[in-house]
Amino acid sequence: MRTEVRLSGRGGQGLILAGIVLAEACGVYEDKQVVQTQSYGPEARGGASRSEVVISDQQIRYPRAYDPDILVALSQPAFDRFAPQVKKKGLIFADSFYVHTDRKDVILMPFSETAREELGREVVTNVLMLGVLSAATGIVKLDSLKKAIKHRVRRAFVELNLQALDVGFKLGQEEWRKRSS
Repeated sequence: MRTEVRLSGRGGQGLILAGIVLAEACGVYEDKQVVQTQSYGPEARGGASRSEVVISDQQIRYPRAYDPDILVALSQPAFDRFAPQVKKKGLIFADSFYVHTDRKDVILMPFSETAREELGREVVTNVLMLGVLSAATGIVKLDSLKKAIKHRVRRAFVELNLQALDVGFKLGQEEWRKRSS
């Protein structure tokens, strides 16, 4: 089965790293076929940024997410641009601090607020979001993400990122429990 994930927001939010970590977790530690692509504006920070990860149990013939199953939007412009492109039964996760919408099909999550309040650093919002995705969708195992973080993140920041991943996973579990009841 092919699953297309698009992580979108602004430059500086760590979406490229998040895409690389997700791709490595699925491809290296779960032996799935995976392709990761990225796009960002010319600005170092603040411009548009996105990372796409295509995950499959079969050979991937087209590397881009042309019909995303999952969208994560960490900024309003990213949400406005990419939400209409998600599959009919797809999942849209949006940061409730930065994205405002009345759409009932959007899962508004306090990604950045939780990172600030529980970890003291908004910079780990990207990894916290991966924890939510793991718990809410099952596209990747938490343990695989932990291994990829240990491999990809600079040693000085590994522990903070692992904490963010765990906080995000718990947040995702809580959200899914609420939606299931």
